[in-house]
Amino acid sequence: MTSNKTVFFIVGFLLIILGLFMLIPYGTQIIYKENSHSFLSSSLITILIGVIFMLGNLQEEYQLNLKQTFLFSTFAWLTVAFFGSIPFVLSDLNFSFSDSFFESMSGITTTGSSVINDLSKAPKSLLLWRAIMQWLGGIGIIVMAITVLPLLKVGGMQLFRVESSDKPEKILPRTTQVAVIIISTYLILTIFCAFFYKIFGMSFFDSIAHAMTTIATGGFSTHNGSIGYFKNPNIEVIATIFIILGSIPFISYLKFIKGEKKIFFEDVQIKGLIYLFILSTLIMFLYLLFTSESNLLVEKIRVASFNVVSILSGTGYVTNDFSLWGKFPLIFFLFLMFIGGCAGSTACGIKIFRFQLLFLFINNQIKKIIYPNSVFILKYNNQKITDNYMNSVIVFIFAYLFIFILIAMLLSITGLDFLTAISGAATSISNVGPGLGDVIGPNGNFKSIPEISKWILSFGMLLGRLELFAVLILFFPSFWRD
Repeated sequence: MTSNKTVFFIVGFLLIILGLFMLIPYGTQIIYKENSHSFLSSSLITILIGVIFMLGNLQEEYQLNLKQTFLFSTFAWLTVAFFGSIPFVLSDLNFSFSDSFFESMSGITTTGSSVINDLSKAPKSLLLWRAIMQWLGGIGIIVMAITVLPLLKVGGMQLFRVESSDKPEKILPRTTQVAVIIISTYLILTIFCAFFYKIFGMSFFDSIAHAMTTIATGGFSTHNGSIGYFKNPNIEVIATIFIILGSIPFISYLKFIKGEKKIFFEDVQIKGLIYLFILSTLIMFLYLLFTSESNLLVEKIRVASFNVVSILSGTGYVTNDFSLWGKFPLIFFLFLMFIGGCAGSTACGIKIFRFQLLFLFINNQIKKIIYPNSVFILKYNNQKITDNYMNSVIVFIFAYLFIFILIAMLLSITGLDFLTAISGAATSISNVGPGLGDVIGPNGNFKSIPEISKWILSFGMLLGRLELFAVLILFFPSFWRD
């Protein structure tokens, strides 16, 4: 495939980067004297394949057209998930390939669902690798959301393009320029998060691992009890703050650096995130006020705010089993899973901007009924919204809900009960992490579910992370025709 040389060349480059990052857990194996060289072997294999990909696809100029950009988006994430699973296959945990790929896909898509029963017995190197996978996945999706997905015009993401040009051929230089600023900002936030985790009681290892999964809104922890393991209110507050910082569109950080100092107060999507966070916290606080046995108002506010921001952002950290709080939190958190965070951030779900646009559209339709002869212009963040653009948003929301139902049905066919199938479908396509119920709830994991279910969920994670259509378009024969 001469026309796809650029795709394979870039994927090879990504594999080399992935292989180099595998040397970090290998250093952990040496420090903690773990009797395994799995990460060294994984690193060498991954780097070797990456070099082969690059050398086999050398050319004078590297460009991606629209079709190749779609192909690259899905192929890159699948390839990284595949090679990222090698350390799990070679570990002492006796993972099947299905378990290994599921854990890797959950990591790179920042989902946070896990098949590891006892994290306390897992090798430190493997725990660190899970965190690194989520951290890399967070960077990857931010870069894609700002540079690639707007060009693909997936579900209205073109609203967040960095520059006015719509030419796919310019994707490589723009990605390089934007990635430098994004990675710098991302790295600084991670360092600060780790610093505060450390001074408030986490060990050095835990602070590093949790900082990476916090900024990535991934949710992988080094303990079965997640953030609740530390029983530290200060750590919960720090987690809440940095999850919000990770859920803010990173294009806003870019604009702030370029001189737009009021961007965090003027951006409609950020204001929507804050309003939704405050409203949802208030609802959950009032619920806990009348149902919780604790008499401390401050504790109820902290518990409500932490769990709301964790589920809304798709992070999936937990402090306790909220499924024991009653029926209402289950429905409420399922609703928050679908909404998700901001586009252009590490957060997941349908995204706040699409719901804001949907409400604006509904309001506009009502006005047209009342004033049939009037003309109303739909605007979002001072940008005019065309009918074609609005149609793409509505189609995306419909497709999202349809695929959610389809995944839930497939999971039920594999033998999962109603609550596990419904919440499993929601947590995979929304990239949240824990589901609901006794099996995959906050105190459970995905180890015991059938292997076919894990593959279905893995595909759901990929769909949700890449905004559905970037993956689905590859299944249409017309896409492959010249």
